Amino acid sequence: MLPGSHARAVAFRWALVSGLLAAPACQLPPGHLVDGAVDGPLDTAEPGDGAVADLPSVDGGYGGTDTDGGPDADGPATVAPDNLRVGDRVRPLNVEGPPLFSWLPHDAAGDQVQTAYQIQVRLESSGADVWDSGKVVSSDQAYVAYGGPALVAGESYTWTVRTWNRGDVASPWSASADFDTALADGAAGWGASWIRRAASGADAADEYTLARVERTLDAKPIRRARAYVSANHQFELHINGAVVDRGPAFAYPGEGYYQASDITTLLQAGHPVAIGVLYHWYGGGQGRPAGEPGLLARVVVDHDDGSREVIVSDEAWRVARASQWQTGAPQRNSDSGDFVEWIDMRQAADGWDMPGFDASGWAAPQIIGAHPAGVFSALSAQEPRLRFTAVAPASVTTLGDGAVVADFGVVIPARPVVRFASGAAGRVLNIQAGYHVGADGHVTSTPTTDLSFRFTQRDGAQEFRPMTYLGWRYLELSSPGETLAASAMSALIEHTDAPVEGAAQFDSSDATLNDVFALVQRSAIYGVQQQFVDPTREKGQFLGDTASTSYATMAAWMERDATQKAILELASSQARYWPDGRLNAVYPNGDGKRDIPDYTEMYPIWVWRYYLETGDRTLLGRVYAVMQNVADYVWSYRDGTTGLVTNLAGGGGAYQFGIVEWPPSERRGYDMATTARTTVNILGAEVQRVTGAAAAALGRPASEAATYATRSEQLTAAINSRLRRSDGIYIDGSSGDTASAHASQHANSYALAFGVVPADGRPAVADYVAGMGMSQGPMTAYWLAKALGDSERYDALLKLLTDDSQPGWVSILSQGGTYTWESWDAPARGDSESHAWAAQVAVEILEAMLGVRVIAPGAAVVGIRPPRGVLTFANGQLQTQRGPVKVSWMRAGSTGLSLTVDVPMNVRAEVALPAADVAATTATGAGAPRYRSTAGGWVIYDAGSGESVFTTR
Repeated sequence: MLPGSHARAVAFRWALVSGLLAAPACQLPPGHLVDGAVDGPLDTAEPGDGAVADLPSVDGGYGGTDTDGGPDADGPATVAPDNLRVGDRVRPLNVEGPPLFSWLPHDAAGDQVQTAYQIQVRLESSGADVWDSGKVVSSDQAYVAYGGPALVAGESYTWTVRTWNRGDVASPWSASADFDTALADGAAGWGASWIRRAASGADAADEYTLARVERTLDAKPIRRARAYVSANHQFELHINGAVVDRGPAFAYPGEGYYQASDITTLLQAGHPVAIGVLYHWYGGGQGRPAGEPGLLARVVVDHDDGSREVIVSDEAWRVARASQWQTGAPQRNSDSGDFVEWIDMRQAADGWDMPGFDASGWAAPQIIGAHPAGVFSALSAQEPRLRFTAVAPASVTTLGDGAVVADFGVVIPARPVVRFASGAAGRVLNIQAGYHVGADGHVTSTPTTDLSFRFTQRDGAQEFRPMTYLGWRYLELSSPGETLAASAMSALIEHTDAPVEGAAQFDSSDATLNDVFALVQRSAIYGVQQQFVDPTREKGQFLGDTASTSYATMAAWMERDATQKAILELASSQARYWPDGRLNAVYPNGDGKRDIPDYTEMYPIWVWRYYLETGDRTLLGRVYAVMQNVADYVWSYRDGTTGLVTNLAGGGGAYQFGIVEWPPSERRGYDMATTARTTVNILGAEVQRVTGAAAAALGRPASEAATYATRSEQLTAAINSRLRRSDGIYIDGSSGDTASAHASQHANSYALAFGVVPADGRPAVADYVAGMGMSQGPMTAYWLAKALGDSERYDALLKLLTDDSQPGWVSILSQGGTYTWESWDAPARGDSESHAWAAQVAVEILEAMLGVRVIAPGAAVVGIRPPRGVLTFANGQLQTQRGPVKVSWMRAGSTGLSLTVDVPMNVRAEVALPAADVAATTATGAGAPRYRSTAGGWVIYDAGSGESVFTTR
């Protein structure tokens, strides 16, 4: 049990997260919590929407019935499976290929596993049977592939599942869940033409276009309606004046995406429907590949009598420039690809998306051709979607000169929204967003990015709502000419829609550590929009940044879809540009092929982490050849004399042969003159290891897996032979026979984190690394934290995470930062203060400080190991692919420990207790804990599902 007062505080905090308490938004710093995805039209979100009461419960369907012993393990499995998903989504509308089914099994007894399952699929419209898997003997409960006849494209299906327990007793059937199949990619599937508005000159580089069509629907009851839209680069779909959807992502035209929306409730039989699309073409640039503007749309309305109406983009549509966005605006910087938005409301086309609008003056579109046409050769269904949350400012201040400044509490990736009651035609407002306010109360500009807007009013009521999100905290309006109530200002946060109920929870006796976890968890999810990006300075998807952030989002938010998409996109860069096996450092991107060697090395390691988290063999199989190519590329630069990877080709300038760390000041003296860099070689050894592990997981020939395993062993041996001093400390690298005189923290933390250090040498290297404090930058600090955690240097790890006298996460907090930074001294350098790569340390807080980690693919096995000698208590939960693993532990006296573990069905826990002998421990509970072994001062138990309690004395 926790101390009383703190227990109440923890319960309150968790209740807020879970939505068990309804609190006005103003009682919490807006932006700290994220609400559910908007179910209806996007423009229905109001300031304050997303108060904590809107959140689902903590379990969110993951927890099922509490297991407290219950009937005998071989008794009835009285609880049906729940949390049914297809491709990680609850109700997907565009499932491509054979569906991949997932569910969570439950049982009334503890220590239970799933021994078999049965899936049934039916056509939603008629209930006709499509496929019955029959009883399949398997423990698989995620990414289970459909095995029936081909499904009809663009159709709705329903499915259900039941499972069998250890005693071969079947559960009830689950509640049914629905999914739609994707459109066939071609003329037969779309029946629509790519269209666009002809544009030229300055307008072409930053083009906003309105496109619309209007039809009267048949006067027959509507069963369902779907809208499918793609546009280069970004669109908003409007139906009868409501904003219904926003997307997709930036991509090469031949690798583009579309999104599907359920618009059934927005249509009325026998009434007109106005379909409008606002699309924005940026032009080429960072994160924006070369291509062309274009729009493709298909709306399908199915009636109860079986008839179907289809409306597609074609010559009947009308287009016009969205003139309120003025042309000639400057770019925000050279990195983001964004333009400053100059909006003139006098030019707005009011009612353009409503039935009855007079579009007679609009032009017919330019017809590119029926899909596929021109550069638009292929489309994929986009799985990850955006979540939009309207939040109110924490405070609004009117300055002496009439300027109004809103503080939203934390840095957020958002579009500012301001509602004016009495605008004056021609009044120009300068609007400035930023990270900080100065001593005079005004918002200070950000050195690397222009975060301003210009808004010209018209007479009367109106709204300022730009198209593009940015990362910012404060918003300033030059004198608005009217008194603005706090309710007139809001921000529309956007980020990927990872499940809110998938958020990990962490609380401990160290308040600073709790604050750090909150910082990195929030930063992680705020670093993923349509792609993994810095929302302020850089909107290009960098491979290294993406992998780092993905580690955090997978663990801290149970995010899956954005990671899958990024893995596949970066794989595409190899096919497009790199026959030698490299990958792009930024992809997609306007400057074509550009690589960073050690970013390429990070790719297979990241893919393996994804597989460990998910158990998804399908995606692993899709990119296995890419992993092989990377492994072969790295191996091809192994020097025959030294056995080390030398001058690994790639990059340029400060990136050549390996970036090591970024910005360069964070390298802390790393010897960049070496040709065989230690960090590059250690990553290379891990690349070979995980590629071999992937081969084994996919059932590839044993000789194939052994080849990569042998390579890893050989490279590890060369590192230990040539890149280690006589005292066991690792140097930065070598050039032939010349060894570097510098032994960085980077080299030694990597050696520990990736298991290169021989067992007898780990204590000395851990002491060396711990003694250097924080001597790495945010880009690589996770590997430092992991090195300390894996070495059981919990004291040094806690100091690293909570000491504000050195660079790190606490130094960000102590300087008022609310989002992780690009560098530890970002404000002084002018670097980004909304960069999520430092959020990766959320993984180590959960694994080392809470003490729970996934150790078998898909969380079939989890490890529980409370840290020695630090913290008085910790409790929380990790949402895994198989459900939530809940852990709570508290120290008693100098050596005692009380630990409670709650594990989902079909998961085995390996629980390590700090004790020298099993006689000093007890273990009881529904998980039927069983003693396994004693080693290294740890007593190891195995436990099954349900709640188990362990103590040491």
